[in-house]
Amino acid sequence: MTKSELIERIASKNPHLMVKDIERIVAVVLDKITSSLAAGDRVEFRGFGTFSVRTRTPRIAKNPRTGEQVKVEERNIPHFKTGKQLFELLNK
Repeated sequence: MTKSELIERIASKNPHLMVKDIERIVAVVLDKITSSLAAGDRVEFRGFGTFSVRTRTPRIAKNPRTGEQVKVEERNIPHFKTGKQLFELLNK
């Protein structure tokens, strides 16, 4: 599902809301999740899942084209762990 599809679904289930307002709400929620992760915080939606940031340690990798070894520096990556309800729904 894309962001625009999400907005369309919310609009179809809430005809009393204007699409512009729904777009702003979705943008604010996504911006808040992004800024929280950038600050190193964890974002949890009970029953759905948890977003967090994990650190990948520096390592030596291999360029697949040339076979040359390349140093990859430490970096932060987003991580998502499903909540119990979502996990059970997906694995009936």
